[in-house]
Amino acid sequence: VIDSYFGKTLVTDGKTQSTAHDEFVYHESLVHPPLFWSALLSGTTESDGTRIPGSAPKSVFIGGGGELATAREVLKHNSIERLVMVDIDPKVLEVCKRYMPEWGGEAVASHPKMELIVGDAHKYLMETEEKFDVIIMDISDPIEAGPGIALYTQEFYQRTSEVLSKPNGVFVTQAGSADFIPHPHAFPEDDDDDNKESWCFSPILNTLATVFDHSIPYTVPVPSFGECWGFVMAFNGDAKEARALADLPYEVIDNLIEERIEAVPGVPDHKYRSKGVKFLTGKEKGSEALKHYDGVTHRGLFSLSKSLRIAMKGDKRIMTVDNPVFMY
Repeated sequence: VIDSYFGKTLVTDGKTQSTAHDEFVYHESLVHPPLFWSALLSGTTESDGTRIPGSAPKSVFIGGGGELATAREVLKHNSIERLVMVDIDPKVLEVCKRYMPEWGGEAVASHPKMELIVGDAHKYLMETEEKFDVIIMDISDPIEAGPGIALYTQEFYQRTSEVLSKPNGVFVTQAGSADFIPHPHAFPEDDDDDNKESWCFSPILNTLATVFDHSIPYTVPVPSFGECWGFVMAFNGDAKEARALADLPYEVIDNLIEERIEAVPGVPDHKYRSKGVKFLTGKEKGSEALKHYDGVTHRGLFSLSKSLRIAMKGDKRIMTVDNPVFMY
């Protein structure tokens, strides 16, 4: 944990993982779209198309998420009854609890709805008999030297589809850089076998599409990463549901926020260097408890640029145990 231009910063293996100034951008974008979509999938749709949310999500699984901020955002949903988080690195958990309480700290780690397990998320999901309304994978990138690749394969995604509740189960994963870069695999005619560094956003999307009825990409600019970051949501259901997710009226999301979101007590706010930033007290409800995500932001997350969509369309790779795709 170091101090940087972006404030308190978590760095692992030389790479910035999270900073005080913008961690909420990443974590709110990762968590709230899938949880609200699970709520809507569990509800009903009236004749005029109005969606009435159901009681879900009640149970959530997080793979990774050692900073505890992903869990913090999940626990803001008053529908949650059980949260299981499995992270493989006890050192990261201890460092984050001790030195980064603003991300969640002990207030989240010891929350009565939270079961925090030091272990292998892949093994846990392969063996569990429990069902979850939402599965969130906040894990390390699929690199050749790391353990994360097993959590990005077709075989693993098939298992997650079996563990999700029906009909409201939603899966989401972080998916790496989503900047438009003309990666060789997006343009096969220009392929260069010597270029080992790879873009995994499209392969993750493609792989989830082989398992789920719908796999939906979305992105958000994260200043401390210096690029847009990608996420992919996946779920089963009617074809019309895929477009409905991106086209949700602003007021649907905003109403859900007002009805369901409450700050987690005991989590101190970041000490921002930026002027005019409102400090949270842990008592906020509704939109006051979020800094980034709302109905307008939701629409923006799912509006990918033309250049990015073209690049993604040209990449047909699928990630399997026998044919993994590494970021580097």
